[in-house]
Amino acid sequence: MWQTKSLICQARALERTWTTRTSLRSTNHSQMAVADLILNFWTSWFNIDHPGGNGDYERLEAIRFYYRERVCARPTAMEARTTDWVAAADTGEVVHSSLEKGFWCINKEQPYGRICSNYHVRFQCPPGSSDESTKWSPWGRWGTCSATCGGGRRIRRRTCVRSSMTVQCVGRPVEIQKCGKSPCPGTRVCTEGHPSEDCSRCVCDSHVLVGEVYSVTGVPVAGARVALANRPKIIRARTNVKGQFRLPGICSSSSTLLSIRKEKFAPADVSTSSNTTGLSWVRAVLKSAEKPYIVKHPEDKVRYEGGRVLLCCKATGSPTPDKYYWYHNGTLLDRKLYKYEEDLVLRSLKPEQSGEYHCKASSSAGSIKSTPALLTVIAKGTPACNSTPETHLVRLPMDCFQPGTGSKFYNAGRCPHNKCAGSLDFDMRCRDGAGFCCGVKSMESRTIDCGTYSLPIRAVTECGCQKCVEPTVLVRGRVVTADNNEPLRFGHIYIGRERVGTTGYQGGFTLQITPDTQRLVVNFVDPTQKFIDTPKVFIFDKRGGSIYHDVKVMRKQIPIDINAGETNTIDLGEIKGEDPIGQLVIPPNSFHKENGEIYEGTVKASVTFIDPRNITTAAAAPGDLNFVDAEGDMLPLRTYGMFSVDFRDDTNKEVLGAGAVQVLLDTQHVKMQEHIPAMKLWSLNPDTGVWEEESDFTYTQTTTGGHGRSKREERTFLIGNMEIRERRLFNLDVPENRRCYVKVRAYMSDKFLSTEQLEGVVITLINLEPKPGYSSNPRAWGRFDSVITGPNGACLPAFCDAQRPDAYTAYVTAMMGGEELEAAPSSPKMNPNIIGVSQPYLDKIDYQRSDHEDPALKKTAFRINLAKPNSNNLDETNGPIYPYQSLIACENAPVDANHFRFFRVEKDKYEYNVVPFQENDLTTWTGDYLSWWPNPQEFRACFIKVRIHGQKEVMVRSKNMGGTHRETKGKLYGIRDIRSTRDMREANTSAACVEFKCSGMLFDQAEVDRSLISILPQGNCRRISTNNLLQEYLTKHPPTAQNNESHAFTMLAPVDPLGHNYGIYTVTDQNPRVAKEIAIGRCFDGTSDGFSREMKSDSGVALTYSCPERKISRESLFQRLQTNPGQTLSQMARAMREMEGLQVQRSATQVVAYPSEQRGRTQTRRVSSTNRRRATTRTQQRQ
Repeated sequence: MWQTKSLICQARALERTWTTRTSLRSTNHSQMAVADLILNFWTSWFNIDHPGGNGDYERLEAIRFYYRERVCARPTAMEARTTDWVAAADTGEVVHSSLEKGFWCINKEQPYGRICSNYHVRFQCPPGSSDESTKWSPWGRWGTCSATCGGGRRIRRRTCVRSSMTVQCVGRPVEIQKCGKSPCPGTRVCTEGHPSEDCSRCVCDSHVLVGEVYSVTGVPVAGARVALANRPKIIRARTNVKGQFRLPGICSSSSTLLSIRKEKFAPADVSTSSNTTGLSWVRAVLKSAEKPYIVKHPEDKVRYEGGRVLLCCKATGSPTPDKYYWYHNGTLLDRKLYKYEEDLVLRSLKPEQSGEYHCKASSSAGSIKSTPALLTVIAKGTPACNSTPETHLVRLPMDCFQPGTGSKFYNAGRCPHNKCAGSLDFDMRCRDGAGFCCGVKSMESRTIDCGTYSLPIRAVTECGCQKCVEPTVLVRGRVVTADNNEPLRFGHIYIGRERVGTTGYQGGFTLQITPDTQRLVVNFVDPTQKFIDTPKVFIFDKRGGSIYHDVKVMRKQIPIDINAGETNTIDLGEIKGEDPIGQLVIPPNSFHKENGEIYEGTVKASVTFIDPRNITTAAAAPGDLNFVDAEGDMLPLRTYGMFSVDFRDDTNKEVLGAGAVQVLLDTQHVKMQEHIPAMKLWSLNPDTGVWEEESDFTYTQTTTGGHGRSKREERTFLIGNMEIRERRLFNLDVPENRRCYVKVRAYMSDKFLSTEQLEGVVITLINLEPKPGYSSNPRAWGRFDSVITGPNGACLPAFCDAQRPDAYTAYVTAMMGGEELEAAPSSPKMNPNIIGVSQPYLDKIDYQRSDHEDPALKKTAFRINLAKPNSNNLDETNGPIYPYQSLIACENAPVDANHFRFFRVEKDKYEYNVVPFQENDLTTWTGDYLSWWPNPQEFRACFIKVRIHGQKEVMVRSKNMGGTHRETKGKLYGIRDIRSTRDMREANTSAACVEFKCSGMLFDQAEVDRSLISILPQGNCRRISTNNLLQEYLTKHPPTAQNNESHAFTMLAPVDPLGHNYGIYTVTDQNPRVAKEIAIGRCFDGTSDGFSREMKSDSGVALTYSCPERKISRESLFQRLQTNPGQTLSQMARAMREMEGLQVQRSATQVVAYPSEQRGRTQTRRVSSTNRRRATTRTQQRQ
């Protein structure tokens, strides 16, 4: 039969037309004009990628990275060929090229299951871009193809033009190209076997292809579909329970490409291997399917009208996403019109193209959306930035009273830190580098009249478009166990699959975040295996600064011994007196080794369950309880418990996998009946921090003895099936759609001033259910979220209910740099003006601070009912709880709208900078000689410890002026006020850690300034001792400041970072707040490496003052008015006239220590003594 088919195919071949095979002739191009060769030159060939994986990517950006000096900045042309010297246009493959991006070929786009060829590329550059002394002439014309069908070849040539016979051109002078590739009608010549009925392939009846399919953990994959890669829809075979299949008729003379697919696995294409025994074989390994995950998000950009912009998007996953969609303000852009793939290029921009752009990446496993990027197109004639500064009120010192207004604030102005269109060196990058932002263009020096003295300030007068300040973004924290705060010592830290660091001995860690990071997923792994691996999704502040995270991890359960040959049941949840939430049921012979071999023997099984009925475990929950739906949107989950499994061989501790495991969930713990049909089993992807669906649940009933029950009873369970393929965490969750936002603000003090809001505070909200017996779940946590406060507070997502106000409750905390903030008080009675929420909504929310019922408890949290606002009730439309669709209204809510409040608990403290700077927003830094912090990338904090002997705590001021630099000498940097802290161990003693301006380079990094520092305690204080080491250092490092006054201490600040032995504490960090917190902790402790919140006044002191209370030795004004009112009033009038004369004669600008008190007291004493002398003289004259 096969002989007849072969004759038919040969007969059809006679109908084709052959072309006469001609000899291949070359064309000599040596007569090319040399002038043409000088105009442009070609680079050498580059090949930095191979066609494995997704395809062949010869990206220009990557080529420049490896061969920076060999590619010009702006190539004028590009040529791509395969390594067989076939031009890209003649390969028949789908390829892409761009002078801005390079050349790429994607395997998924190729017809008939082919993969891309291995390409190399070269670029044409204008003259003057290289020093090469050899050049190729242009290619000659292609010769005639050797055949019109069935496959032929053609040749073209070129010559090498060189300046010397000692150099050679790189590359080949001859290029061969396949041609005539169209099949000849009816032809199929088989070197083995016979043609198939449609002549599409060769069939070998006596040959069998044997294959096996495994997962990455070595488990056989049953039910996988096997097909030929060029015809993937025609299923040729399926794998059996052992993962094996047989495919007859496959010839062994050439490799055959197979396509293997299975649900929940990424499809794989594999090639066969053959031998001479009549069998071919193949072994395929399938990876678990993973939904796409965005690794490169589009970034905000600003362009002028008529310009162009490149928006980039890239996603990973298994399989790799093969489709990208771009949206403008939620509307899908036409692919044919914009011709985009993962990157979107917009040219000839118009103002109406401004708005938000986001991409969606899709694969067979799902979709994902990127975060939106804001594109701003500035119309012609419109300035890039508003030159008029915004209002920025600076708080003045406590003793500064401006005459006429009495205001405690001064408008110093500031520039909005938004991006603007600057002069980029290249406008088609995914990220514009530092980019341009609206910043300070000019400042002027002004003088603030404080009544008794003057204060200098640098005020912003004009804003302009300048290069953005690139602050360092840090994430810090400490990793400890949830049960007893044992630190994770020397734990491994991973971002994705890359290890980026190690925790310290106390569990501390610091991570520097790249500027393009949108979502930070960090995995903490304990090498000793005492704790479970814990992925965390960290929030961070892109404006710079350091966010502190207190990371909790769960201790692994002690392993138990189970028999792999028996059915094993392990309870999930161990709350005393309550039933487990669920069970793990492991059938016999389910355990297997990494190579797929069934394990028989004793298994060390450790199952750690994070029980939501225990609120202390909420902080240890991994990920952020979000999943991605079919449209690519990230949505929240509500958990009923999470568990981590660890199965190991009893002998060699090898990690074991388990297949066909059942998860049972007891429905008695699901009080919301609508949650039961929506319940799913999820697993956490440790690389992305996103929960991925494992399986649905089905109903079953079983008879079991309850925990503490005297009889057995029938109970209903939800059963989910899963396979433990990797070391993941698993979750019993339901998607929840009853969502709201909660508005929270943080303040500098309990005065709750709108101008003193704190940014960079981490607000955490834990969703709770209140009490058993409600329609909701019993008291348990179901979700947690964290958000960082910005200039207008923070909006936290939460679950809420419109029917019952107390169906959902929330527990809210705030932390700033490891310090807990206090919540607004709710006792002895609720005050709407303090809490920030008006009545009657406040009663409905039932606000209670954590110490509401027990004053001994901490004051750092509050609990509320999450009552969804009624849109028809005017009292509930102004916050603090907003419907989920009103996020923008929540984020833009005015400061007088309802909101919840936290405040920082501090002693009296004040900081004044002549050049205003917000330490919680590093982008507000301004380069000026009088800037307190001269370098926005590195911040050095300096403190001096001052001990006070006296019954009362006193204010201590540091006056900081330029000392030796020609630009700042005699000029004020700033002042710092701090009230001393009582030493609880020593009577009548307190101490203050006073910040001062460090000596060092100024912002121009040209010359060192030894800052002139004056330490000035308030009131009746006298310096009684100075640290000997500090005094000796200052003497040996001239110039030396004069110290003629006993109440003050003056020094030129040391350049060296002195330690506690000198009473000086210096810390350098990439964030100013962190540097100051560490330095203050060391100062309180009196050591150079310790940390304390309790003042130790006997350690590490620089200065000691005696501040006794002044005794009253004369009558008060009230007493004198009672005894002799006429004389007293006349003395007061005379004193006021003399005071006016003194004020006219007083000197100009100066800053003194608390002048309104000290100078007033001195002048009053002088005038009073004068009046007494005059009164005595008059009395004598009368006599």
